Amino acid sequence: MSNTFKNYLIQKGLANNTVESIYGDVIPFINWCEEENIEAEQSTYTEILAYIKYIQKRGIKQRTVQVYVSSIKHYFSWIVKRELRAENPVRQVDIKGVKRQYLYDILKKQELETLYENFEITEENNKAKNQNWYKASLLTSRRNKVILGLMIWQGLGARELAKLEVKDLKLREGKVYIQGSRRSNERELKLESHQILDVMEYTLQTRQEMIKLSNVQSELLFIGIGGGNHFSNMMQQLLKKLNKQNARIENVKQIRASVITNWLQHYNLREVQYRAGHRYVSSTEAYLVNDLEGLQEDITKFHPIG
Repeated sequence: MSNTFKNYLIQKGLANNTVESIYGDVIPFINWCEEENIEAEQSTYTEILAYIKYIQKRGIKQRTVQVYVSSIKHYFSWIVKRELRAENPVRQVDIKGVKRQYLYDILKKQELETLYENFEITEENNKAKNQNWYKASLLTSRRNKVILGLMIWQGLGARELAKLEVKDLKLREGKVYIQGSRRSNERELKLESHQILDVMEYTLQTRQEMIKLSNVQSELLFIGIGGGNHFSNMMQQLLKKLNKQNARIENVKQIRASVITNWLQHYNLREVQYRAGHRYVSSTEAYLVNDLEGLQEDITKFHPIG
């Protein structure tokens, strides 16, 4: 490895002393892999994080750890160039970046679904049912439950929800189409059985009643009544209600992060990338940092550190 790896670094335009330093940082990683019975060239993201945890426990400063990680990143770039593996697993491991990465309070799948199951719809037999405000409350609560369902089961973000049009719903097929953008890829996702009836009721009945009340025609799927036409107002109203159900609820990004993190526990990276609409798999990998509990279990199980 010595000469070929060093030649690769020199060809990248690095100075000789830098090349020697990088090589010196990589050797301890390879030695650790041998001790742990891991094939260094095929190390996984989790195994690399276990190594980082190992050197951190030795009291090495964060800045130095960052240097080690950068050197190992060069090593795997060389491995990829030799076509020994398809992707560099260290691409998303950046100590400096991880410190800036916001770790969301991740809600488990059951917690998310409970939000939907317990979402309160204004009672139809309410004494105030003849009041205009009551009618608006009933319709908007039905609409908001549909929005919540698309957040929980399809992992849609606020921008995607705001851009959905009626034609994007394919009720016969039980699917929803999400348009692509500069930041995301288009995709078509299956609607879950628990949400289809609510989606149908909203599209065929509730939305039509809202149009009559507001007297405004729109191709957008989610519309408001009166002054509440701005989607941001709808989301504020929804989040306020969700926070009453579960005080841990912070924002839409937290819910989406929870959904993607839960997906990563059940589907492969490429499948999650498609579901999330990420243009790059690295964007999907970034959510792995939120699965701290599962990651810690894996590290303890496969790489116990006394």
